[in-house]
Amino acid sequence: MIYLDNSATTKPAPEVLKSFQSVAMNYFANPSSIHEVGGEVEKLHQKARKQVANLLRVREDEIIFTSGGTESNNLALKGIAHAHLNRGNHIITTQIEHPAVLQVFQELENEGFEVTYLPVNSSGVINMDDLKNALTEQTILVSIMHVNNEIGSIQPIEKVAKLLANFPKVTFHTDHVQGFGKIPLPYDLKGLDLVTISGHKIHGLKGTGCLIKKKHVQLKPLFHGGAQESGIRPGTENVAGNVSLAKAMRLALEKQDQYKSLESVKHNLFEQLSSVDGVTINSPQDGAAHIFNFSVSGFKPEVIIHALGEKDIYVSTKSACSSKQDEPSHVLVACGKELEAGAAIRVSLTIDQNEQELDVFIEEIKRVIEQYKSIMG
Repeated sequence: MIYLDNSATTKPAPEVLKSFQSVAMNYFANPSSIHEVGGEVEKLHQKARKQVANLLRVREDEIIFTSGGTESNNLALKGIAHAHLNRGNHIITTQIEHPAVLQVFQELENEGFEVTYLPVNSSGVINMDDLKNALTEQTILVSIMHVNNEIGSIQPIEKVAKLLANFPKVTFHTDHVQGFGKIPLPYDLKGLDLVTISGHKIHGLKGTGCLIKKKHVQLKPLFHGGAQESGIRPGTENVAGNVSLAKAMRLALEKQDQYKSLESVKHNLFEQLSSVDGVTINSPQDGAAHIFNFSVSGFKPEVIIHALGEKDIYVSTKSACSSKQDEPSHVLVACGKELEAGAAIRVSLTIDQNEQELDVFIEEIKRVIEQYKSIMG
């Protein structure tokens, strides 16, 4: 099997699975229980929090464990909006965010918030002047993803944080799900207030993740029922999952520099596929090395995906969260690529990928295209 859908989810690392199983079997008590066994589990949980905080170079009380990217995004965005209604009702984001951000803002618009959706250029990157001009006295929140999950464009997060550090009323959140362990960020950066991280994108387990919430940030919880996670995310803690997340995050950061090796793989994809008649490359050359997006004119992506699947090669279209919706990619439409938006294919890699696998993929995609062209006449 050649698996090229790692932006949707990754294969769990053996070390991560081992840590989860060990904790689940041996430290199963409720960490909130006051007896000795519960106390041991609580110590283990706090150790995991400390490990994550040390990896990110932030405070221990700035780590909120969650069930993953979607919950972290919802907690950050709704938490700020509902906590700071007295400050203003204006929010800024981009046109190419993940559905876990865009749908939250659509809901907030229904509640009466005003949302500005920043445009992007053909490479999927915002213009800093557009952001500056969008800021008003009513702005309380800016959310801009770090690495786009469909085309791999990288936003200037550090520049945005530097700008917004001058606006104390504005909270800055970034969806870092596709960037963590691949594109470095200084998590202790002034002006960067909230950061979303997901476990299953970094060879961790589904249902694990965290939100970096800087100490000064006030959030309104999504739900109530306990004092866990400083009262911000109540509910019995997933100790085994959170310990496994700490393991996955450590492994990801240790291997972060290895992602540079994928640049040559992506360059080869650019060269090989751009020469194929009818193929348009949608990913920017200076984007993240692990995401490569292209369209084949006249082909529905499902046809290509199923044809490749028969050869045990697995790619995707849009984000997994919206891939079953028969709509063109909102990301490519925002980039001015309306014709390509309905025919996009995404190849997403890990450092375990080798060039031989990509050679097989290139050979097969070319064969599929030629085969269907001959059938269509």
